[in-house]
Amino acid sequence: MSCFFPPAAPQRLRPSFASCLAALLLAAGLVSPSAAQAQEAAESGQGAVAEVESPFAFHGQTTYIWQRKPSFGAAYSGENSLTTDRAKSYSFTATLDLGLRLWQGAEFHFNPEVAQGVPFSELHGVGGPSNGELAKTASTNPKFYRARAFIRQTWGLGGGEEKLEADFNQFDRPVDRQRVVLTAGNFGVLDVFDQNPYGSDPRTQFMNWSFLTHGSFDYAADSRGYNWGVSVEYIGDGWSARLGRFLQPLESNGLELDTRMFEHYGDVLEFEKRYQIAGRPGQARLLLWRNKAKMGAFNDAIAFGLANNVTPDVADVRREHAKVGVGLAFLQEVNDSVGVFLRANWSDDKTETYAFTEIGRQVAGGTTIKGTAWGRPKDEVGLGVAINMLGASHRNYLAAGGLGAFLGDGALNYGPEQVFEIYYSFAVWKTLSLSPDFQYMRNPGYNRDRGPAKFIGIRAHAEF
Repeated sequence: MSCFFPPAAPQRLRPSFASCLAALLLAAGLVSPSAAQAQEAAESGQGAVAEVESPFAFHGQTTYIWQRKPSFGAAYSGENSLTTDRAKSYSFTATLDLGLRLWQGAEFHFNPEVAQGVPFSELHGVGGPSNGELAKTASTNPKFYRARAFIRQTWGLGGGEEKLEADFNQFDRPVDRQRVVLTAGNFGVLDVFDQNPYGSDPRTQFMNWSFLTHGSFDYAADSRGYNWGVSVEYIGDGWSARLGRFLQPLESNGLELDTRMFEHYGDVLEFEKRYQIAGRPGQARLLLWRNKAKMGAFNDAIAFGLANNVTPDVADVRREHAKVGVGLAFLQEVNDSVGVFLRANWSDDKTETYAFTEIGRQVAGGTTIKGTAWGRPKDEVGLGVAINMLGASHRNYLAAGGLGAFLGDGALNYGPEQVFEIYYSFAVWKTLSLSPDFQYMRNPGYNRDRGPAKFIGIRAHAEF
């Protein structure tokens, strides 16, 4: 899945090397003249700048998550059920951000990544899998791939100035408070949309997929959570708007993407209003999305199964469909140490899950609390609750024995899937944190005849 990373200090080059490299990039037209002039001024001793602003960024992260699931009771199990046996799971990822300043307001980022891991039951059996770092392509052998390769262009529109801090996939730079931002290339939908500082990063915050974004947001992505597309953001005085179009996978939850961007696509539109309550900043967001792809409809599959005396299968009835959804999100800073979030979202849930997970409707919320009150300001505790639900046709399909991308117990005594998660992030030192985590899931896979399931884990995360 696509993820986000806390700020890291920008890399500094030795002046002699940086000067030569900046000159070469200037000759190639890849660096603005102002960046080269700043380098020359520092080399000759002009001005009072102690360090040279590098045209490069170099960040990295690595995350290891280990989880254990105790055994639990179930009246029956199916092909896509979460195993009732005691089991363990792990994931490992490592990512680099290689950034380059281009012309005025533009930057390029390239993210090579490696991933390895073993999920519980091959990610089957639940609407909210327990580890957001695991993808459908996880394996016991490390997989190296390109996660991102994109250009971001910012155009200032005035309204004063603010400074962006150096971060993963972001240079430190001053920007206008009112601006337009274009992002194009290979990146993730969640790199731009539904940004939640209080709980969307499984590498440092909540691990369960129910908290990565709106649960019913079947956002376009390959099976690793990345994509190709374009987005445009307007960041105004107190409000913002974002619009994007992205490729769909060739098949449900597949790795290969469909390049027919005007035939099969995922469109996303988000509006954001910023406000203050008791002097504390907050945000309200409305997210609208529409997917167009060759998908199987649950009711069509049920009708086909009855007509042919077979178990319903969405693969038998795939044709052109559109899937739509909406999400509301509220983010609020309570004090310097506490933030809360609330999401409520809905999709029509008439067709198979295509890129995310099998959640049709959802209400979720949570809080993160810094350890300032107990003398550990770099520590963090998080508590989250999610109620995941399915639409009527999706429930009927599973009850008739149909299999989805993640679900399929062979039968269904429907009940909302209820997820509780708590973690404590312990800052070992500046670049390393350890986070014990506990998750409790009632009605796993929306089935009252199974569970509850528990997941106990530990996460190690390092970054620079």
